[in-house]
Amino acid sequence: MTSQKQKIGNWLKNSITAKMITVGFLILILLIPLSFVGDLIRERGYRQSEVIEEINTKWGKEVVIYGPILKVPYQTYIEEKVFDEETKTFLKTLKAQKNNAYFFPGELNIDSKVKTQPLERGIYESVVYTAMLKMDGKFINPDFSRKEISKEDILWDKATLLFKTSNLKGIRNTIQVKLGEEAYDLKPKFDNSFMNTLESGFLKNLDEPQNQSLVFKSSLEVNGSHNLQFVPIGRETQVFMKSNWHSPSFNGNFLPDTEGKKISPDGFEAKWKVLETNRRFGQSFFDTLPDLSQFSFGTAFLVPVDDYQKTSRTSKYGLMIIGLTLLVFLLIQISSKIGIHPFQYLMIGLALVMFYTLLISISEHKNYLFAYLVSATAVVSLITLYSRSILKNLKFTLLIFGSMFSLYTFIFVIIQLEDYALLVGSIGLFIILGIIMFTSRKIDWTSTQQVD
Repeated sequence: MTSQKQKIGNWLKNSITAKMITVGFLILILLIPLSFVGDLIRERGYRQSEVIEEINTKWGKEVVIYGPILKVPYQTYIEEKVFDEETKTFLKTLKAQKNNAYFFPGELNIDSKVKTQPLERGIYESVVYTAMLKMDGKFINPDFSRKEISKEDILWDKATLLFKTSNLKGIRNTIQVKLGEEAYDLKPKFDNSFMNTLESGFLKNLDEPQNQSLVFKSSLEVNGSHNLQFVPIGRETQVFMKSNWHSPSFNGNFLPDTEGKKISPDGFEAKWKVLETNRRFGQSFFDTLPDLSQFSFGTAFLVPVDDYQKTSRTSKYGLMIIGLTLLVFLLIQISSKIGIHPFQYLMIGLALVMFYTLLISISEHKNYLFAYLVSATAVVSLITLYSRSILKNLKFTLLIFGSMFSLYTFIFVIIQLEDYALLVGSIGLFIILGIIMFTSRKIDWTSTQQVD
């Protein structure tokens, strides 16, 4: 019985297979703290999102806006039967019913100047903006012909102007529209939908404008965040946007013209031109004005990849770094007579896990590049010094340093290359696999070693 135990003990101590099983088991164990680190990164990322959302809510959320819209009431008649007690018969009467027609501008020009700025709360930062919008254009021949409504039933004296916006809270001035020679203030009207309504009082001197053009001008200052978007309600809509934001993301249903788009470290300029034929709605609506925000276009003012996203992407390579680093130690142990205890493997693995906690904590106070440099330097230095004490061989110590330095440099390059990360990562892993196969080709995997 004792002899059998000694054989098992010697096998566990000297067998290459036993060493590989032990290292593989330790790698599985290290997945536990690595998963905790992943949870921590996600939790901090969620906290950042909550704080940014709170900042943006107080400043002003995303802005979607369209207008002005000419709203003209009109009357239609429905036939009703009323029972007459005297004649004991049903009499036919016509009952007037009020409806609304909505007409969009024939021309709409929007000039927007957008100034972005950072807002901070503690260690978190959000990007917000203030937009100065100038609009002008004209309404051309509001047409009731498709509804066959008589001139007497069009209530021009009850006509108003509308604006639709997703962000009443961010508006910084009284919206005024100058129509012809008259100016009208727009006031909020209760609306239970996503888009809020601003409406003017009754328009003056508006008498059968089918044969005339109604020229308008308006200006608006609004605070917002995330997005600034417009709906192209003009038969011909032209939008010009200029901002100091260096990395815009043009989104929505229409992209800016290539010729009018300029992006530099100091900001960007963009121009859009959208025609009625480019969209899926007409120039007028009767009875009900639908929500047209789904047809909007504009710009997103967002940080392309923040530090939490980069840290989260970096942590996904944790298993690869731990596995390859412990594999290098295992190959050194197998190819030499140096003994490495499982506890020492565990300490090396925990040091590799600590890299991610250092990275997330430092990046919250500095940028990702600085955090990565400090964290990688600390972990590589620690493991290199530790390997010097357990390997007692300068050549193997330099091998450990070189392999870890290459690994962390490789991961950093992948994180920076968003578009080519998969390609570079695949090529890099193929090269690493080739190096391991080449260096391990002379090892006698069937033998055992007598460790001093």
